[in-house]
Amino acid sequence: MEGNVILLLPVVCPVLAGVLVLAGKVFRKDRKSLMGVSLAVLVLEAGLTAWALTSGGSLLVWRLTEQMDISFHVDEISRLFAALTAAVWLLVGIYSVAYMSHEEEEHRFFGYYLIVAGVLMGLNFSANLITMYVFFELMTLTSLPLVLHERSRAAVMAGLKYLFYSVAGAFLALFGIFFVAGTADTLIFAAGGVLNDSMIAGKEGLLLASALCMIVGFGAKAGMLPLHGWLPTAHPVAPACASAVLSGLITKAGVLAVIRVVYFIVGPDRLRGTWVQNTWILLALMTVFMGSMLAYKEPVLKKRLAYSTVSQVSYVMFGLSLLSPVGLVGALSHVVFHSVIKHTLFLVAGAIIVTTGWTRVEQMRGLGRVMPVTLGCYTAASLALIGIPPFSGFVSKWYLATGALSSGTGLWAWAGPAVLLVSALLTAGYLLPLTIQGFFPGHDFKSEEIEKRKLAGKEPSLWMLVPIGILAAGTLLFGCFPDYLLSVVQSTAAAVL
Repeated sequence: MEGNVILLLPVVCPVLAGVLVLAGKVFRKDRKSLMGVSLAVLVLEAGLTAWALTSGGSLLVWRLTEQMDISFHVDEISRLFAALTAAVWLLVGIYSVAYMSHEEEEHRFFGYYLIVAGVLMGLNFSANLITMYVFFELMTLTSLPLVLHERSRAAVMAGLKYLFYSVAGAFLALFGIFFVAGTADTLIFAAGGVLNDSMIAGKEGLLLASALCMIVGFGAKAGMLPLHGWLPTAHPVAPACASAVLSGLITKAGVLAVIRVVYFIVGPDRLRGTWVQNTWILLALMTVFMGSMLAYKEPVLKKRLAYSTVSQVSYVMFGLSLLSPVGLVGALSHVVFHSVIKHTLFLVAGAIIVTTGWTRVEQMRGLGRVMPVTLGCYTAASLALIGIPPFSGFVSKWYLATGALSSGTGLWAWAGPAVLLVSALLTAGYLLPLTIQGFFPGHDFKSEEIEKRKLAGKEPSLWMLVPIGILAAGTLLFGCFPDYLLSVVQSTAAAVL
């Protein structure tokens, strides 16, 4: 090893702890030991991540060949994604203490939950394309057990679908990586790209095709058309805490991979104004509209939120596809805001399911009489996702719309904001009915049914309610006081471009 060994700690420590939890018999029998070790490791992981981000630098872990190695590096992009991962992973872990008490094989969930935390940190810290691809594939394999946790037929089929879509996307991206490896001086990430002009000469068409393969392939994890189908299948069968991280963080791994490929390997200047950019914008906007429409028609709450993720993560992809500074600011800020918002929504959905057993939206009429705090947090996150000020979603969507209008992309400069507005209306249409019917069920909602539902449910435990409240507060605070985050994002975008 050469370099700052501290960068290895946030990767290795949770992985080793996860293996220990999976292998240790004591964790299958003693729940207190399992919870204590898991939470201690998650707190330690947050501290180690902060230490690594503060110390910075690079680390060569393992040299595979003269041209390929496994190495880590801290830059502006890795700081943003690593800090987000550590903070939210800890909050969802705290929530899981109460939620997973209603599930079997808790040790298996927490074991893989810790392992995935380390793998994601390895992906965030990846210094080159080879390291990123290795950890991207490891993320798929280690997160699969979270989808399979219930081991029902539906969970197994959803897990297989998740695996097939992820592997198909990764293999599609691998084709592009093979081409890039032969036309680049190095595979180490560098802002602006690393391709060699003399080696590309005469192969421009193949380069563009390879770039699109990598965008679509890595975009599968982000739920972008045409490889989006795993999301609405995997989310409803996974535990709510697994659904939350799948939607809020693991989809962002696809976003991170696309950022690295487009902005650090190929270079945005090589794609700007080409058919690849036009195709990318088209796929992103089609996904935004399709996901919103399917969510609007979906009666099952968790599946509705899954379709919403398909739509909202492609807001990020749209911002990236503009290849402009303002669009990149909108995309990166939406990475943070969407993660906070969607974790709130999925954790609320899990709290409702655990407390009441209700899974369909029409069952939740009058829910505000039973769980007013939980539904209030849901409402705050919903307003943020729609993009209503002063909630956080308004800030990122403002930058996405203004970035599109100033992008010089012709028709897309106007079509993009139009699609975002239509999607916002559909988002209101599929999120707010639960709030309205929950707090204002109408005069025909009989009092004896209210009493019956009051007996059926109550607010969840503080282990669940506190993380939900913190995340819901974040949706408002980030919207009211966005200056610090925006300054970080803007400096990151300036460094990238």
